[in-house]
Amino acid sequence: MAADRDDGDAGAPFGRRVFLALLGLGAAGVVWGAKAQDLMERALGPITAKDGSGLSSLLPVGRFRIYTVTGGFPTRSTDEYRLRIDGLVDRPLDLSYDDLLSIEPSHLTRDFQCVTGWRVRDVMWTGVRLSDLLDMAGVKSAATALHFTSFDGLYTESLTLDQARRDDMLVAYQMEGEPVSRDHGGPVRLYVAPMYGYKSLKWLDGIEVTSEVRTGYWEQAGYDTDAWIGDSNGRDDEPVG
Repeated sequence: MAADRDDGDAGAPFGRRVFLALLGLGAAGVVWGAKAQDLMERALGPITAKDGSGLSSLLPVGRFRIYTVTGGFPTRSTDEYRLRIDGLVDRPLDLSYDDLLSIEPSHLTRDFQCVTGWRVRDVMWTGVRLSDLLDMAGVKSAATALHFTSFDGLYTESLTLDQARRDDMLVAYQMEGEPVSRDHGGPVRLYVAPMYGYKSLKWLDGIEVTSEVRTGYWEQAGYDTDAWIGDSNGRDDEPVG
C-alpha cells in the first residue's frame, strides 16, 4: 500500500507501522474478539484509509467495527435513495426513502454479532419487515431465495425465502433511534438479526427474488451461506435459529 504518513494521529492517513499494528490487532480480534478490538480503539483512535485498500474493515466507530469491501464509504442522500425489488415477483417495486417510512414500521432490539467474535449488545433497529415488502411485491411460486445488492457496487448477499420471511429480518432505516448513518450502511441497510453481521448488507439498493440461492460476496470468499449465530465460527455459545 502507499503510505501517506507514518503516524497514528486520530483521523489521519496512516503509514506502514500503523498499518502493521492494525493488521495485528485485527487478527487478534479474530481470536480474542471484542477485547482486542477495544484495545485497538483506545490505542489508535479513528483512522482513515485513503488508498482503497479495504483497511476500513478494521476501523472502530462507536460500539461497532466498520467493514467495507471497497475500502470506502458510498454516499446516497435520502432524497436520491431508491430500493428496487424485482425478479420473480408479480409487482416490481421502486421505493423511495419516504415510501419506506410510510409503511408500518417494525422495531427490534437485538445484539449485533460479528463472525470474528465481537458483539454489540441491545442495538435498537427500526425499519420494514422484509416479509412485508415481499407481500407488497407478490412472490411467484418458482421463487426460493433473495439476492441483495449494495450501491457500493460490489457487496452482495443472499437469503432463502423461508429465512427472509422471519419476523427478525428488517430493511432498516433507523439504528439506536437515529437514521442509519453512511458509515453504518445508510440511508437503508439490511438487518438480519439471527445471523452474523456480514449477512446484514449495508447500503442496500436492490432485492431480487430468485429461483435459487446466489451466494454473496463473503460466501464467495469462503464464509458460510447460512450464517446462524453460534453455528458458523465454532466459538460463540449463543445460537439463534
